[in-house]
Formats: sequence, structure tokens, C-alpha cells
Amino acid sequence: MAHEIVNADQAAAWDGPEGEHWAAHHTRFDATIQPYHRQLMPAAAIAPGERILDIGCGNGLTSRDAARAAGPGGSVLGVDLSGPMLARAEQLAKEEGLDNVRFEQADAQVHHFEAGAYDLAMSRFGVMFFLDPVAAFTNIASALHSGGRLALLVWQSIAANEWVSAMRDALAVGRDLPVPPPGAPSPFSLADTDYTRRVLTEAGFTDIAFSGSAHPFYVGDDVDDAYSFVTGLHVILLLVKDLDDATRARALDNLRATLAAHKTAGGVTFDSSAWVVTARKP
Repeated sequence: MAHEIVNADQAAAWDGPEGEHWAAHHTRFDATIQPYHRQLMPAAAIAPGERILDIGCGNGLTSRDAARAAGPGGSVLGVDLSGPMLARAEQLAKEEGLDNVRFEQADAQVHHFEAGAYDLAMSRFGVMFFLDPVAAFTNIASALHSGGRLALLVWQSIAANEWVSAMRDALAVGRDLPVPPPGAPSPFSLADTDYTRRVLTEAGFTDIAFSGSAHPFYVGDDVDDAYSFVTGLHVILLLVKDLDDATRARALDNLRATLAAHKTAGGVTFDSSAWVVTARKP
């Protein structure tokens, strides 16, 4: 069955090399953002028997935890652009004996969800890449019944997330690297609370609230481990892809030095900050 996709550029990355990297390193990614995951789940406030839509579910930890919270009387649908990550999500759900969760490859901006079928739409860092955020959240709202809830994790600004800003600085090698504007598909597209509030309001949500927090962002046990991991990230590959060989080598040397400067007793870590965003469909 063909899946309607409007976000072609993101689909090419997440259904290709980026998704493969995340699927291969799912344990690392889940460990890295575990402190934020522990904040999202209480904010989602899942009750037994509820039906949950997990947007940008990735390797499926959020979906699996939601399925456990919903219990046998509830259900979870996890959707993502990434075939590789969905395959990992299905494998892990099967291994954990969860039969109330299913996964579907879909672009949440245009996918035809069952209208009014869900109690909760949630996402752990999976909603920052929409081509048209208002259209996407309007579509997500259509899947919720009246009174249905929204619970999201999104990154705060690049400046508040050293794990990106420090690596960008290391890889700049004399370039003035642009910062994506609010709304452009990127990990930080929903960092501005005024912008995000406007998007969600236009999409039909009310009672919009933001709760911020900061946690260490773990990228590896040591410098070699961290370097191997981060050099497979799409955001890093994009920053070096147009450099000549000598400049790329210098940039990557700078990156390794930056990782070494952030080595702690708990591994290589950077500062990070995120929002938990909650809202309701009237």
C-alpha cells in the first residue's frame, strides 16, 4: 500500500541513512534522552483503556511505554516516516510481548487517521520536522475526540542545546553557519514558545502550556565512542558534506577536540534543554 508523503526531503533522510543510523543505535538514543522521556510520560497522564497516537515514534520506546500504561483495554498506534526505525519498533514490541501496539509508516501531516478516535496524541522529539506545522497539527487534532490531549517533547533553541551549538562551532571552520528560522523543519523548529503557541492555536488546540527542563546529553562512554556515534548523525553529515577533503579533516579534528573537552566521569556529555508541551482539543 502506498503511503501519502508530502515531506519528501525528511522522508528521504529518515527512511534512508538517518533512520538506519537511529535504528542501529536505538539503545544509545533512548539512553541519551531518557531524562526527558521520564518527564513526558507523566505529562501524557495515560489512563488504562485509552487509545494513543504516537507521532514520530521512531524506534518505539514511547509507544511501548504508552501501551503498557494503557493496558490490555487500550491501544497505541505509532507512526513515523522511517521504515528502518519502524521495523526496529515492531521487533522490540514483539520481544516485549506487547500486542496492543501497532506501527504504520505515515506522514502525520496528511495521513488519514480515524477521526476522533484517540484520547491522546503524543510525541517524543518527533514533531519538529513538519513541512507545514499548522496543517500537520490540524490533522493530528482531527484524530482526537473532543477533550483529547496533546503531549509533546521538543527541543529548546540551539543556544540552549550545547550538544548542537558546540559541534556546529567545531565544524564551522571559518564559515558563518545559518540558523534555521522558526518553522523550518529542524530539531529546533518549535523552540520558540510564541511561535509554537500560535501554531497549536491555529490548529485548534487550547490550554497550551510549556514546562522547560535541562539535562546532560550523553553521546558516548569515551571520545572514540562519541566520535563514532555523532559522525553518523544527519545534522553533522550535512555540516561537512560540502567541504573539501583537507577542510573536512580539519573540521573533524575540531569535533574530536570538542568531544574530548566534554569528557566527564559519566562519559562525553553536553548541556541540553527541552520543552514539554501540553494542550487540549476543545
